[in-house]
Amino acid sequence: MDSKVLIELIGYLGSALVVVSMLMASVVKLRVVNTVGSAIFMGYALVIGSYPTAVMNFFLIAINVYHLLRLFRSHKEYDLVAASPDDGFVKYFLDKYRADIAAHFPGFTEKDARADRVLLVCCGGDPAGIFLSDDAGNGDLNVLLDYAVPAYRDTSAGRFLYARLKEKGYRRLIAMGDAEKHRDYLTHVGFKQEGDRFILDLGAK
Repeated sequence: MDSKVLIELIGYLGSALVVVSMLMASVVKLRVVNTVGSAIFMGYALVIGSYPTAVMNFFLIAINVYHLLRLFRSHKEYDLVAASPDDGFVKYFLDKYRADIAAHFPGFTEKDARADRVLLVCCGGDPAGIFLSDDAGNGDLNVLLDYAVPAYRDTSAGRFLYARLKEKGYRRLIAMGDAEKHRDYLTHVGFKQEGDRFILDLGAK
């Protein structure tokens, strides 16, 4: 392949990554992908001698790295709030994030919203996620919904929730990985796949 064509393709790749990053709901993913795209585009700009473009991308990288470090260093203080399926805020929350919930939990239905247990995970007074489950007996919970809003998808809200459930005496969480994104999350936080189910042994955490 001609070197000029290869250089142009690298430039297009950097541009594409920057654009794609802007479509991401997760702030962390957005900044990581944007940093990679900016680094590639900065290299392209240096090769073709477009130094103002290279300088601009250098500062974009620096800004992204700064905010990523702040995100990873910041300590989130969570609270767990018990609710009921009939609470107005629970209904509002489920309706507000209906489309995103459907994307990550395609099997979730209105019937599931009538769960035995409804817990809201809050951070600084703001709702970070919601957990709906049914009691399966023997300290097990069938997870119907374990949803975090995009700004809190760094697994910290989930880990806080699971620690509190362990303190309350629950033994296992049993979830269904209906969507690939959610299956990736489940395995990342310690769930083990058994057939079509994912199980988290809270005693092992």
